[in-house]
Order: sequence, then C-alpha cells, then structure tokens
Amino acid sequence: MTLASATSVLAELARTRPTEAGTAALSAGLRARRLLLLKSLLARIDRQRDRLDPAVRHRFDRDWSVLERAEEADPAAVRDVVNYPMAGAWLAEILAAPEGHAFERHLAHFGAVAATAAVRAGCRVTMDVEVPEGLLALPGLGVLRCPAGRARLHMGAGRLRITDSGPSEDVVLYARSGVRRLRDGSSHWSGLRTLPGGAVVLDDLDPYRVPPSGVGPAALPAAERKDDLYGPWARRWRSAQELLAAIDPDRAAEIGAVLRAVVPLSADPLRAGHHPMSATLRAAPGAVLTSLPAGAEEMAEVLVHEAHHTKLAAFQELVPLCEPAGDAVHRVGWRPDLRPIAGVLQGVYAHLALTDLWRRVRAGTGLAEPWRRRATEQFDIYREQVEGALSILLESDELTFAGRKFAQEMDRHHASLGRTSRTLG
Repeated sequence: MTLASATSVLAELARTRPTEAGTAALSAGLRARRLLLLKSLLARIDRQRDRLDPAVRHRFDRDWSVLERAEEADPAAVRDVVNYPMAGAWLAEILAAPEGHAFERHLAHFGAVAATAAVRAGCRVTMDVEVPEGLLALPGLGVLRCPAGRARLHMGAGRLRITDSGPSEDVVLYARSGVRRLRDGSSHWSGLRTLPGGAVVLDDLDPYRVPPSGVGPAALPAAERKDDLYGPWARRWRSAQELLAAIDPDRAAEIGAVLRAVVPLSADPLRAGHHPMSATLRAAPGAVLTSLPAGAEEMAEVLVHEAHHTKLAAFQELVPLCEPAGDAVHRVGWRPDLRPIAGVLQGVYAHLALTDLWRRVRAGTGLAEPWRRRATEQFDIYREQVEGALSILLESDELTFAGRKFAQEMDRHHASLGRTSRTLG
C-alpha cells in the first residue's frame, strides 16, 4: 500500500463509514498478519526441529507441503481458510504454547487447516491426521468426532471424504455445498450453520472459538451446541440485518463483508436483562463473541460495535496507530476500569460508529417508536462519552503520526454528527 493510498484509506476508516477501499485494506491487513504468523510457526519449527518427535516433524512437513500445493492451485480459496477467525486464534495459541506436549497437541491441528485448504482449492491428496483431543475441526466447515484419535482424509475435485479409524461412518464434504453421509448410521459429523442471507456462520463448534480463560469479567465460556440453539440466533441475526438495512444499507452490507462468524457465549446470569456480553479477539478479527442479545436492536448494536473492533484490529496490521504500550491508563465513560491508550482508541472507534448509527435511527422514518426513543438516549450518551475519550487521544503522546491523524479524523466526524438533545436550545 502506497503512502497516498494508506492516507486516503485511513481517513475513510476513521469516519467509520463503509467503503470498498476500506474493506479491501482490511482484507490485506488480515492476510499480511496471517502470513506473518504462519512464517513465525515455520521458524519456530525450524528452531526446535531437533527436539521434536520425528513423527511430529514429518507430519508438519507433509502438512506444510499440502498447504503450499493448495496455495498454488487456488490462492483465493486458501486465503479464505487461513483468514478464518479461528485459524488466527489457533495460531495465537500455538505460538504462545511452551515446548513439549502442549505445543505438539496444538500442532496436530495444522493437519486439519491444511486439509481444509486443500479441499477448498480442489487438490487431490490422501493423508492421515492425528486427532489427540478426539475432535477433528475443519476451520469454517465443522467438526468430526474421532474417538480413536485418528482419521484418514481423501481429497479431490472439491470433495473431502473423512474416514475415522473408529466405528463412525464415512462422511463426504463438498467445498461449498455441505455434507452427505455415505452410509446409514449415526454420523459423528457436525457442520457449521450459515446465518440467514449471507455467508456468516454460527460457529458453535470450533475448539479455538473462545480462549480457555473465557471472555469478559465473568470469564464466559463458549455455549455448547444444542438442537434449539440455532433458531434464536438466526432470528436475531435476520431481524438485526433488516433493521440495519432499513436505516443504513451500506453498514448492513459491511457487516456481511467484514464478519465471518458469530460465536455464542454462555449466558451470564448476573447480566440477565442487561446488554449482552460481547467481544472481538485481537487474534481472531471477523468473529463476534457474544451472549444472545435480547432483541434485534441489541443484536444490531453488538454487530456494529464488534465489526469496528475487527476493522481497527485489521487496519493496525498495516498501519500501527499506537506506540509500544506505555504505563499510562485512562478513564473512559463506557467502562469502570482504567484503559491503556490502545483500549481507549478501540473504544472510541467502536462507540463513534454506534453514535453514527443512532443518529441515523433518530432521524429515520417508518421505524418503531421505541427504537427511535432508544436511539435518542443512546446518541446522547455515546456522543458525550466519545467526546471525552477523544480529548484523551488528541492530547496523548502515545499515538503514532498515523494514529494522531486517525484521531483527528474521528474528531471531525464526531463533530459532524451534531449536538445531543441535552444541548439543544
């Protein structure tokens, strides 16, 4: 990316409005980050090659070769697999793992990543994969329970046949069209389900979808798949997209372009009746981790909020906005704890997008009156909170040159949104 194009994209992204150039830059940033992490994994394997079990080294070399063949056959398909959010979460886990059993256990997952890339790219490969946890997870597709801890994968012509070495039957996966059982019996396969109207999936299966420590102050774990789980999430998603499309179709389209997955979290009983707990992992941009919102309005707010965490995380892989973390912490209006400058920047960006959203809802026509009343209240709250936090950013010496420009552009957009109802005379 040239300096001129980076400057232009920076200004567009700072205004939080969806643009094609911005979305393309985010994709490039994410791709650059994943390639760097994969190269870091390769470098780590090379450094400790003499200390790895020979069978582990052999499997890694084979899996790397499969990934390279897939890249040669269809770079776009492989990019789609490697950029899947939970592939990023896996890379973060394995690169942080100590040498020994933990590292080798995470490394076994690389076979599933490479196999998914190969089937998506249409390569012809047959390979055995180790499944030490008894769960073969194919990023973006689903999981196969393998009690025997091993499976054979036959790939070709966009099709993947999986044969567990245990008692389960074969399954056949087509790269884009789903799963078919080859013979009768109880399938050990569970595929991811797509949310209505697009390609975003409800990922309630991937073992890397939520950190082992959980999410948020309550350390919420991932919600486990249940037969009745998909319906409520699909309804919330559809209703939220319809609301966004009615008031801001560009933002509704951006949600579908920027996000890849919604990850259900278990409900926090202490937050019952309050705003859902939601998060975006720095290692897995493109995935919204959230407990089930109470209604369409709350879901729309969560999607916009977390999509902007994804946007900023991806853009900072191209253009760093903060200097290396210092000791200074700051108080912001939307959280009770003190935040480092990087947290202030992330929070301002997400809440500025929500301020923009609520201004459009407040000014819209044909919308439900309760939502318009909520929009007025939220606009007033968020605009004041963002104004206070913007002053922290504009006075900070912890931002890079690009970060200062980004903050200044956010400030200009904030001013363009108008005053709160409390200040209108």
